[in-house]
Amino acid sequence: MDDLATTARAMVADSKGILAADESSGTIAKRFASLGVESNEGTRLDYRQILVGAPGLSEFISAVIFYDETLRQQMPDGTPIATFLAAQGMIPGIKVDRGLVPSAPSSVEQVTEGLDGLGARLVEYRELGTSFAKWRAVFHVGPGLPSAVSIDVNAWLLGRYARVCQDAGMVPIVEAEVLMSGAHSLEDCASATARTLTAVFSELRAHGLSLPGTVLKTNMVTPGSVVFASASPADVARHTVEVMRAHVPAEVPGIAFLSGGQSEEEATANLDEIAKLGPHPWRVSFSFGRALQASALRAWGGRHENAAAAQRALLERARANSQVLRRALSIRT
Repeated sequence: MDDLATTARAMVADSKGILAADESSGTIAKRFASLGVESNEGTRLDYRQILVGAPGLSEFISAVIFYDETLRQQMPDGTPIATFLAAQGMIPGIKVDRGLVPSAPSSVEQVTEGLDGLGARLVEYRELGTSFAKWRAVFHVGPGLPSAVSIDVNAWLLGRYARVCQDAGMVPIVEAEVLMSGAHSLEDCASATARTLTAVFSELRAHGLSLPGTVLKTNMVTPGSVVFASASPADVARHTVEVMRAHVPAEVPGIAFLSGGQSEEEATANLDEIAKLGPHPWRVSFSFGRALQASALRAWGGRHENAAAAQRALLERARANSQVLRRALSIRT
């Protein structure tokens, strides 16, 4: 378990974050389509080679989460992507859940699939060079939502997944996301997040998890997307830190906040305010997908000759998030 704790601490290293480049083929096809770019193995590979090949990325990024397809691909010189990443000083990881399905035919709530065969897949992923895995559970907010059943089922699945990960010698990222979609208030999100995290950590303990060898990825406490502007970054930070301090054990080495549909600038502003409220019992980090990639994706636009521009855009966003964490640390020291 000492190796897991060492890896987990490295994943949430001071002033660094985790790049979420684990979009499924379906999800990335939608993002490409918004730019008029065809999604095929070649275009997906070109885009991800550009991302991980950004010069100096490891100054701001500690780890990268991949999708299965990407993990099996290579850089232009034939080096496996995971091997290349590790040589640059970043830790390769893998998304292992198999997506969301409705918890019942008429329900908006969802449950995550992917436990079948997970142990065997993790053995292969370790052979391919990964050191951690990620499993995402989502929770809707609304009248009567999230339901106790949704919380209990998804928390149990996260606990079981995390146990299988640690048994396989891999650090689990436990992703519990209260979704932004809707018109719910800041207080509603805080309540839903508190209930969710209580259940998740209860299950992690019940499954015998080593919390120092686990990383939490979770949402900031924000109003719903329809009324997102009703709360300032300071409001978001205050509610987020209150919930995290009350419900995330100090043994967890770090919290990697997800952006959850926020714009690049919104996610950075909120992260900045959260970091300023330290010191915290755990490290504050970030694990953004669109909030790191949106500008880079537009700059690339499906054209390899735009690689340098796309890399500059990615580095700009990674640097901005790293700097707010570094600035908060420097103020306290």
